[in-house]
Amino acid sequence: MRFKLILPALVAATALALTGCVNNGGGGNPTTAAPTIGPDAAAIALLPADVKAAGELTMGVDATYPPNEYKDADGNPIGWDIELANAVAAKLGLKPVWSVAAFANIIPSVTGNKVLMGVSSFTDNTERQKQVNFVDYYQAGILWASAAGKNVNPDDACGLKVAVQATTYEHTDEVPAKSAACVKAGKAPIDIKPFDTQDAATTAVALGQVDAMSADSPVTAYAIAQSKGKLQAAGSSFEVAPYGYALSKTLGLEKAIQAAVQSLMDDGTYIVWVQADEVSDTASPASP
Repeated sequence: MRFKLILPALVAATALALTGCVNNGGGGNPTTAAPTIGPDAAAIALLPADVKAAGELTMGVDATYPPNEYKDADGNPIGWDIELANAVAAKLGLKPVWSVAAFANIIPSVTGNKVLMGVSSFTDNTERQKQVNFVDYYQAGILWASAAGKNVNPDDACGLKVAVQATTYEHTDEVPAKSAACVKAGKAPIDIKPFDTQDAATTAVALGQVDAMSADSPVTAYAIAQSKGKLQAAGSSFEVAPYGYALSKTLGLEKAIQAAVQSLMDDGTYIVWVQADEVSDTASPASP
C-alpha cells in the first residue's frame, strides 16, 4: 500500500491540485460502502443558482476503466472514482446522476452542457485545458504491462505493438512521444494500437495480439492482479500527473467543486475513503 499526504495547491486559474492517496493496487473489491456524508453549507453557497435549484450533479463517465470506473452486474457505474465523485455531490447537497459514454465524447458533452462534470480519470493537461477547466483531486502515474514471461522495456519499445485506450493521454501523448524518439534514433516506430475501451486493450495483451499496453498506473496494476498470472508489469510507473474533474468554462462550477473536495479532505472523509480502497501494491513496487 502506498500513500501520500494531501496538499492542496492552485495550479491554474480554475484548477485545484490535490496530491492525494494514489491507488496503485490491484485485487480485492475496489469499492467500499459509502460513508455518511453531510452537505457543506459553504460549498453549497458557491453553486450557481440554476444548478442548486435543479438539485442534480450530472456527470459523464466511460465505465470501462477498472478499478477507477467500471460497471456492476446491473450496468451501473461503480469504482473508487465514481464513489469519490458521489461524495463530492453529497457535499454539495446534489443528487449524482451518471451518464455513461465513450471516453472521447465526455469532454464534448461537458462543453456542450449536456453534463455538468466529466469524471473519467482525466489527466489534467494543457491541451485539455483549452476546452475545459479542471479541479484536480488525485495523482497517478503511467504503468505498462506485457504478457507474463515477455520482457518489455517502455523506454526501448521501438518496433513493438502497444495497446492503448483511444484518446487517452497514453494514446495522444505518451506513447507517440516514445515512438518519435525511436524514429529520431533511427529505429522502427512503435506500432500504436488504439482500442475503444481499456478492457479491449488489456485483452489484446493477454491474447498476445500486442506486445504491451500502456495505461494509468492504478488501472494497469489492477489489470495485472485480475489477470490470473497472464500479465506482468513492464518496468515501473512514471510521469505522475493529476486527475481532474472536467468542467465547462462558462458555468462557474469550479469554486463549488473545489470547496466540496476540500471539505472531504478537511473532515477526513477523503483520506479514509481512498485509503479504504487501496489494496496491495505488489504489482508496481515503484508506483507513485
